Parts: sequence; C-alpha cells; structure tokens
Amino acid sequence: MTNLTVSLPEALTAYLQEQIAAGHYDTADAYIQALIQQDKARKEHLEPLLLEGLASGEATPMTSTDWETIRAAVRQNHSDSDSAQNG
Repeated sequence: MTNLTVSLPEALTAYLQEQIAAGHYDTADAYIQALIQQDKARKEHLEPLLLEGLASGEATPMTSTDWETIRAAVRQNHSDSDSAQNG
C-alpha cells in the first residue's frame, strides 16, 4: 500500500472528523478510500452512458408521449420496488 499525505482546510478536517465520530468510518484512511472508490465507480458507470448518448445521433425534441412513457416507467419501477419490499 502507498502512503499519501493530504492537506485539508480546517472545515474539511472538521467534517472528516465528524464522519469518523458518527461511526460512518473507522479512520480518515477508510473515508478517503471510500470516496475514491465511489468516484471511480461513478465515472466507470457514467462514461459509457455519456458515450452511448453521444453516439445515439442527433437530439430530438421531447414530446408529451415521451414524457408519459418516462412517467409510466417510473411508476412501474416504484410499484415493483414496493412489491419487493412488502413481498
């Protein structure tokens, strides 16, 4: 493992200490590692989606049908989530 020294402003140091005191993380190292892992995972997930969007062609205006399709999908996902939690 590599050691790395990080300098933080007082406000961020205080926040870091609050996270540790609240029991969210055992150490500053654990918190920093979690942040880096979350950032890496987000980028690994987001970048392919952005590239897919760019490759999908010219943008088209959203229609009322498009919005209703999105709303129906959200309602279905919400309904499926409720069923899974109560099932």
